[in-house]
Amino acid sequence: MTTTHIPHTLDKIFAALANEHRRDIIYQLSLQPYSIHQLAIQRDLSLPAIHKHITILEEANLILRKKIGRTHFLALNRTSLKGLQDWLMNYNTYWGNDAETLENYAEYLKRGKEGR
Repeated sequence: MTTTHIPHTLDKIFAALANEHRRDIIYQLSLQPYSIHQLAIQRDLSLPAIHKHITILEEANLILRKKIGRTHFLALNRTSLKGLQDWLMNYNTYWGNDAETLENYAEYLKRGKEGR
């Protein structure tokens, strides 16, 4: 199992992504960097509201900030998302369709009872 993220970091990432506005911000930043003002206009949010979301995303290390002049620009922190993807891929070997997984488990239980 990968150790890219410690559980505390994953908790922050999942908590940050639990909000629709923040997922939308992540999507926008996956396309290109934006200023905070541009994101507020696109999301139809006040500056205090967008700052609150940005703070949570920064604490989860999902976005990067760079000040150019008086304007703050944001970009996606792809390294953090790669770590999340790596963590999710740990479970890839267990994925399949749900019915298939349940059927396999039911078969396993059935064989165990027959073997007693």
